[in-house]
Amino acid sequence: MKKPSLIYRIIKVVILAGFAVVIVFPFYWIIITSLKETKEIFSVPISFFPRKFSLQNYRDLFQMLDFGRYILNSILVSIVAASGASVVSLCGGYVLARFNFRGKQIVIYFYLITQMLPSFIGLAPLYQMLSWAGMIDKLPSLMLLNATWLIPYSTITIRGYLMRVPRALEESAMIDGCNRIHALVRIVFPLILAGFSATFRFCFVQAWNDLFSPIMYMNRQINYTIPVALNYMVQKNDIRWGELSAGAVIAVVPTVIMFAFAQKYVAAGLIAGAVKE
Repeated sequence: MKKPSLIYRIIKVVILAGFAVVIVFPFYWIIITSLKETKEIFSVPISFFPRKFSLQNYRDLFQMLDFGRYILNSILVSIVAASGASVVSLCGGYVLARFNFRGKQIVIYFYLITQMLPSFIGLAPLYQMLSWAGMIDKLPSLMLLNATWLIPYSTITIRGYLMRVPRALEESAMIDGCNRIHALVRIVFPLILAGFSATFRFCFVQAWNDLFSPIMYMNRQINYTIPVALNYMVQKNDIRWGELSAGAVIAVVPTVIMFAFAQKYVAAGLIAGAVKE
């Protein structure tokens, strides 16, 4: 095959570099804004690099708000919701992948349809149900709600990974003495670990970024999560850009760390999920 010309390669590099700049620049701007002094944030002309690095915005953030508590709330809600949704989806996906029963396609279509409905549709009935159960303004209600909303999509996703595992492996394990649960845990699960990791990360990020549920069902500030805390920093007549940027940087750190450690599994899971059945 004929090699691309030098001009073609240069144009390709320039275009890709332009896309990279467009994607990365907002993150860069938030970071440098969080490291600027207040007077420099609003200075003219705009500086694209801090004249003097300062951590005052981070100190003011923790002094102004109980931000450490909000971080802990977000971590607890996200981990519990993602873990619960992933485990339940693993069981549901296994049933949909391995068993044939009447109404199976209806269940799959129902799961897919739920992803098309806006979450605010269930606001009134969910509020009544949580109120009757005495779970309004309690963190377990956020964990339950997030896990419930994430289960349909996660079930369909994990089902796709499970259908690529040959049934013969499970049958061989059951011939050797394993029951179906042991075959799932010891044989099938290690083979779909990449897909399970990708699903868990998706659930974690969705729960971590959830703003609607905490605003609707949490009243006390002690139960706020990071998105709610950042939302309330945008006032009608004032926006504290320094503290808001510092909070945004802190909010991004856990997802970046998770992706860095699970990058191998996430990439493998996404590739496996792209293969046609």
